[in-house]
Amino acid sequence: MKKIAYKITLLSFVLLFAFLSCSDNGGTSNEVPVVVPSNLSVKATVVGTSTANPNGDGGGVVNFKITANNAVSYKILVDGKTIEQTSGDYSYTFKTAGTNTFTVYVSAYNGVNFISSSVVVVVNVALNLIWSDEFNVDGAPDVSKWNLQTWDPGYVNNELQSYTTRAKNIKVEDGLLKITALREDYGKGKFTSGRIESNGKFEFTYGTIVIRAKVPTGVGTWPAVWMLGSNIGSVGWPACGELDILESVGKNLNQNHSSLHSPGRSGNTPDTGIIKVPNSNTEFHIYKASWTATDIKFYVDDVLYYTFQNSDKFPFNKNFYLIVNLAMGGVWGGDVDPNFTSSTFEIDYVRVYN
Repeated sequence: MKKIAYKITLLSFVLLFAFLSCSDNGGTSNEVPVVVPSNLSVKATVVGTSTANPNGDGGGVVNFKITANNAVSYKILVDGKTIEQTSGDYSYTFKTAGTNTFTVYVSAYNGVNFISSSVVVVVNVALNLIWSDEFNVDGAPDVSKWNLQTWDPGYVNNELQSYTTRAKNIKVEDGLLKITALREDYGKGKFTSGRIESNGKFEFTYGTIVIRAKVPTGVGTWPAVWMLGSNIGSVGWPACGELDILESVGKNLNQNHSSLHSPGRSGNTPDTGIIKVPNSNTEFHIYKASWTATDIKFYVDDVLYYTFQNSDKFPFNKNFYLIVNLAMGGVWGGDVDPNFTSSTFEIDYVRVYN
């Protein structure tokens, strides 16, 4: 009896296996195997190349031709962005000014199966001026570009100055914006100065910001050209993000700080770079930030001294606005020299490219 039962069980198994393995068309499988893409090719053509311009005509446009056997879709990682599409023809415009090298990664997909490759492109992006103030018209700062601030002392950072719109504190003269801090009894404080902001009049995402300036003299002075996220009114600081381009204090003369403030990295932020700037209070120097989705680079007189690795984890991928001010004292400016009477922060121009 045991042998008969064993034979029946074995026969049943064989028949069941045959049923599951065969189809109605004579035994071929119903499953269609998914083929892995192969022979992935990525070709990049920089628009406008010539003998005189081997890296393009300055427009930053690169055309990609992507092919692969058995591919039904593609993913392209370019300049910190991931693009998904079914076509292998793709055009991208790089916006980082200057001649830069980028690695572009491509994956060809068929279902969950894929193959990957990369291509290196060298692209020239010409500086394209999109906004500036050259401060060439004497009088008050241009109200079509700037808001003039009036604040009491202590409004932020325990600063000591009252911001006013008086010409003795802020004016355009001889091709320069001049912001003068004065020791004087005024309003609720003992010091006055000036501050302008471009919020609501000029806001932008990414670009190269260039400032030519000469900082003031005196322990207790705190000049800055910087930016805040335009959504500060709804999310507050530091969630809006802060990007400092030119920032120094009189107690540490000839030293510039460039810093970024964001949630969990505010106040004494670790995201900062420092450079010595000889004669910063007697000579004009050029301060620059190059801001992209992948990094923010800071320069003085074209010397790169700090690179911040940007990403979508930080609030530096949306509109920001410009601020120019001269503070006195406060949490970083510190105690003011008792002999301080006045000093002027001079800005030749503020320019934004691309």
